[in-house]
Amino acid sequence: MNLWETMTGSDLTREWKAFEARAAVLPADYQAAWEKIKLHLYPYSNFTGRNLMPILDGVLGLLEETASDGQSIHEVLDDDIEGFCAALAGGEGARTHRDRWREQLNRNVARKLGRLGG
Repeated sequence: MNLWETMTGSDLTREWKAFEARAAVLPADYQAAWEKIKLHLYPYSNFTGRNLMPILDGVLGLLEETASDGQSIHEVLDDDIEGFCAALAGGEGARTHRDRWREQLNRNVARKLGRLGG
């Protein structure tokens, strides 16, 4: 990956299209689960989403392997896709966009109050 690809995100676009092509050949119930997984993992992404690419690649590999083994999606993920995604992202305590923004806001407010009070 070169600097230009990193700046423009073209490497992510290419990788994302490859993920979607792989997901398109999965059975319908697996495709539906893939859509839910993407939705539930999104809050754990950084600004570009680059941190999720290895996780999504691993999830897609799991889905491909279990689909080829003939397992149902419910055998693989149960019905707790949200919990599955939280575990992938680092557990229940994983920080989301909201958590990062809240921390940044608190730091900014504390800094402003510190200037006013001192």
